[in-house]
Amino acid sequence: MFMFSRSICCANLNQLSTFETLFSNLKLRPYATPLIGPLQTCESRIYSREKAEYANVNWDELGFALTKTDYMYVMNFTEEEQKFFNGTLTRFGNIEMCPSSGILNYGQGLFEGLKAYRKEDEGILLFRPQENALRMKIGADRMCMPSPTVDQFIDAVKKTVLANKRWVPPYGRGSLYVRPLLMGTGRNLGVKPSSDYTFLVYASPVGNYHKGDLNLMVEDNVRRAIPGGTGGIKAVTNYSPVYKPLTEAKAKGFSDLLFLDASTGSNIEEGSACNIFILKGNVISTPTTHGTILPGITRKSIMEIASDFGYQVEERAIPIKEVFDAEEIFCTGTAMVVKSVASITYQGKRIEYKLGAETLAQKLHATLTGIQTGLIEDKLGWTMLID
Repeated sequence: MFMFSRSICCANLNQLSTFETLFSNLKLRPYATPLIGPLQTCESRIYSREKAEYANVNWDELGFALTKTDYMYVMNFTEEEQKFFNGTLTRFGNIEMCPSSGILNYGQGLFEGLKAYRKEDEGILLFRPQENALRMKIGADRMCMPSPTVDQFIDAVKKTVLANKRWVPPYGRGSLYVRPLLMGTGRNLGVKPSSDYTFLVYASPVGNYHKGDLNLMVEDNVRRAIPGGTGGIKAVTNYSPVYKPLTEAKAKGFSDLLFLDASTGSNIEEGSACNIFILKGNVISTPTTHGTILPGITRKSIMEIASDFGYQVEERAIPIKEVFDAEEIFCTGTAMVVKSVASITYQGKRIEYKLGAETLAQKLHATLTGIQTGLIEDKLGWTMLID
């Protein structure tokens, strides 16, 4: 229950009307009703939160795979309009595009990843969506693409989550992974930027990215990114080139790869989809993002939390030899959150690390997820209540 004074109650009638109009315009199914009930009378001064309804999902069996939800959001940029406009919610499904589109022929595309979390009271929180919006703008500039404004990006994410809110897992049993895509969809036969673009947002409930121990193998031949390339943005072309060595590593029983820098082949950079940290004493180190490493939002958040814990956090070049005497190693990412590394294998030598409840990684994970789910007070303004 939420108590409001009579003056506040009356002052917010227009806001309530706007809120109800928003949901009616979304043309949602009956299950997707506002959690804030209708105003009975100003004399009552009481609002109640309706009990959330959930999709028919076995939440305890969720992994990191696509579960089709109800709606996706689509907004277009055309050569004539020269701006993104008329974003709409539509049923989740396949899309059509010209065979000569920029995304299909030349890989002109970006994506982002963020999550929506259910609170104990069944409200829904987003975690630092403005950071994803800004990172997409940086990536779009590098890929010679227009991008949605920060407000357009966040509005699209909000609408996608609210339209699919029955797919947001119950508190503590997963999250709704939100995937914004920016694609060159204009007709292009020659090598040049697309004329038209599509911004699309879809979502899927997910559980843990890696359910077992995280065992890394150092990739000694293939480089994930090169100086002057696109390793520092979420270009779609960054990921498939590592499929071959990653598939080979998994066939040998490893969870993921740890890539080395292209310039010297002697410094660690990141995993196939995660940043990495090493702990020695009171010092936490992570590789510097010099354009070859993605500046992860989870990475950034963990650095701030660790500093608040009293650790000295540094960004620097980290020689591969330093993993041999690290006390603890952990990885971070939107999908992975924070996870301890159980072992690293390099040129046939395997090093094992501390795991369990007493690790720094576990403490950082508990703090971060506590903030993300509203269990811990968000003093940094990272979360956004949307429901």
